[in-house]
Amino acid sequence: MSKIKPSKGAPYARILGVGGYRPTRVVPNEVILETIDSSDEWIRSRSGIETRHWAGPEETVAAMSVEASGKALADAGIDASRVGAVVVSTVSHFAQTPAIATEIADRLGTDKAAAFDISAGCAGFGYGLTLAKGMVVEGSAEYVLVIGVERLSDLTDLEDRATAFLFGDGAGAVVVGPSQEPAIGPTVWGSEGDKAETIKQTVSWDRFRIGDVSELPLDRDGNVKFPAITQEGQAVFRWAVFEMAKVAQQALDAAGLSPDDLDVFIPHQANVRIIDSMVKTLKLPEHVTVARDIRTTGNTSAASIPLAMERLLATGDAKSGDTALVIGFGAGLVYAATVVTLP
Repeated sequence: MSKIKPSKGAPYARILGVGGYRPTRVVPNEVILETIDSSDEWIRSRSGIETRHWAGPEETVAAMSVEASGKALADAGIDASRVGAVVVSTVSHFAQTPAIATEIADRLGTDKAAAFDISAGCAGFGYGLTLAKGMVVEGSAEYVLVIGVERLSDLTDLEDRATAFLFGDGAGAVVVGPSQEPAIGPTVWGSEGDKAETIKQTVSWDRFRIGDVSELPLDRDGNVKFPAITQEGQAVFRWAVFEMAKVAQQALDAAGLSPDDLDVFIPHQANVRIIDSMVKTLKLPEHVTVARDIRTTGNTSAASIPLAMERLLATGDAKSGDTALVIGFGAGLVYAATVVTLP
């Protein structure tokens, strides 16, 4: 018989507060059209994007995360010293080590909180939320800060017609803490590594370091391009539309709910057409509020769900206590879906 004492965590976990940060620079489609052969009408019709935010030199991954986290902590009414863990999902922190989460935890004033980064692309927020729920229930942390943050403008090839218009920057954060009733449902998550080539980095860091021009993509002036994110748009679209609606339904089933029980739907902000197709496939009732934050924020990968959640609550389109289905999906290919009660 094991001698290990049982954990003394909370019965359940919930999102207690949410915060977001969008860089000050707003970039309209006209700026994107300076480097690709396209049109504002084409970008809007294909993606729904009208503007996006791009970070300036001072708006680093850490700085944006601290701003969003401060708002989330204030919203939750929790002092940073009570945060037991900081989980940061990002693919655009360029230092291999240490994890940017450690700097964020220190700058926020936590009391030596556990801190680590995860790389799960556009599903990263869902992955982090699931880890946070486990920590609270298991008892290793009373409060956990989950951050999704990206500076995807640093990983955008402005000459790539398929992706130049897609990406934006920003940070979203939530505080996860104890609850006396279920408020974060079971997570349906997974990966399909056989489709990894559909969304990927153009050049690995080691190949870029070697710098053999014959092996690296060049820009119009013959200079070696910095590694960027590229994708097979049609393949990703088909996968997201046909497979992710199934995952979303599985998350509803796992929570014991039907579409009629939902108040809000917050999918990853990848493409308005994908969002609209999922709404149709899931047969969501008209009363369900659907996040379409992508129109003015673009695709911010791990940050997109918490940013969309924060905006819906700030505008009054969603309210505290609403039941929301959230789903993230992207590079890997990876996905994560769950049902939550909004803070």
